[in-house]
Amino acid sequence: MSRPVPNPGILDIAPYTPGKSPVPEPGRKVFKLSANETPFGPSPKAIAAYKAAADHLEDYPEGTSRVLREAIGRAYGLDPDRIICGAGSDEILNLLAHTYLAPGDEAISTTHGFLVYPIATMANGARNVIAAETNFTADVDAILKVVTPRTKLVWLANPNNPTGTYIPFDEVKRLRAALPSHVLLVLDAAYADYVSRNDYELGIELVATTDNTVVTHTFSKIHGLAALRIGWMFGPAHIVDACNRIRGPFNVTTPAMLAAVAAIEDSAHVQMSRTHTEQWRNWLTEQIGKLGLKVTPSVANFVLIHFPTDKGKTAAEADAYLTRRGLVLRALNNYKLPHALRMTIGTEEANRLVVEGLRDFLAGK
Repeated sequence: MSRPVPNPGILDIAPYTPGKSPVPEPGRKVFKLSANETPFGPSPKAIAAYKAAADHLEDYPEGTSRVLREAIGRAYGLDPDRIICGAGSDEILNLLAHTYLAPGDEAISTTHGFLVYPIATMANGARNVIAAETNFTADVDAILKVVTPRTKLVWLANPNNPTGTYIPFDEVKRLRAALPSHVLLVLDAAYADYVSRNDYELGIELVATTDNTVVTHTFSKIHGLAALRIGWMFGPAHIVDACNRIRGPFNVTTPAMLAAVAAIEDSAHVQMSRTHTEQWRNWLTEQIGKLGLKVTPSVANFVLIHFPTDKGKTAAEADAYLTRRGLVLRALNNYKLPHALRMTIGTEEANRLVVEGLRDFLAGK
C-alpha cells in the first residue's frame, strides 16, 4: 500500500527531547531544574499586560510585532526595521535555515551545540557538520577547519547550552573575518543576559557593521516568558526582508507581544534575576567542586556537572537518586554528554537541596 513519503533526510533527524517534567506526588515538594527556567517567573508587569490582552482575544495580532520591535529597539538602541520577532527564537532559527539552506549545502555547529541547529539544518536537506570543541567550548580554528565551498551557515550559541561556556567577542570577530562573505554567521544569544564578563558582547556591533551576521535572542530565559514562545533577531535589512517573506503573518500572539514589551521594560526584575544567578552560580560551582565533582565554568543560568563512570556514582544513577528526592536535573545523552547532568540555578532552597542530595548520593546514603 502506498502512502505519503517524507522528504529525503527527514527520518534521519533525531527529534528534539526536552528536559523531563516532574510528576508531582502527594507530600513531596518537587523542583524542576531541567529546563533553564527562571525560578522567579516573569515580571508582575508582564503578567498584568498578558491578562489585560484577554479582553481582545477576538482580534488578530498586529502582523509585524511593531510594538515589540520598537520596545526592543529602545532597550538596545537598534533600528526596529532590522528586527524580526518569532514564536521563540527556535522559529527564527528555522526561518533562517529555510531561507538560506538547500539540499547539498552544509551548516556548521559545535560538538555540544543546541539540538535545534542540526534539526533546522537537516530539515532543509542540508548536511550538519560538527566542529570539535575545546574544553566544552566553541573553538574558532576548529570551526574554520571544517568550512568547505558548500558551507552556507555557521550556528554559534554564545553562551552555549548545555555547557554554559562562551567565547570572547574578539574571537567572534576573528571567526567572522575568516569566514567567506557568503556564509551567514548566526549568533544565538539566548543566555546573554546572564553574562558578566568584560570580554563578552551580544554581537550587535558585528551585525551593524556586516552584511552576513545576525543575532537571535529570547524572552524565555531571564524574562520568564517561556510558555508564550517569543524571541527576536537583529540582522541586516536584506536578511530580515528575506525571512519576513516566509514568516507566518501572525506568528507572535498579542498577549505574548504585550507581555514581552512589559518584561523588557522592567529592568529591576531583570537585574534581580541576574544578581541571584551570579551569586548562586558561583556558590554551586564551589560547593559541588568540594564534593569531588567537576563543574564546567558557566556564564549562564545553569551549571554542567560531570560524574565518574564508577558503578554507583554515574550521572544516570545520580539523576535517578535526585529525582526520587524531587530534584529534577537534565540528563544529556542526546547532547553526547552521557556522564554529565545540567542543573538550572534555582531558588536558594533548591540549590542547597541539590548539593545536599549530591553529597548523600556520593556517600552512598
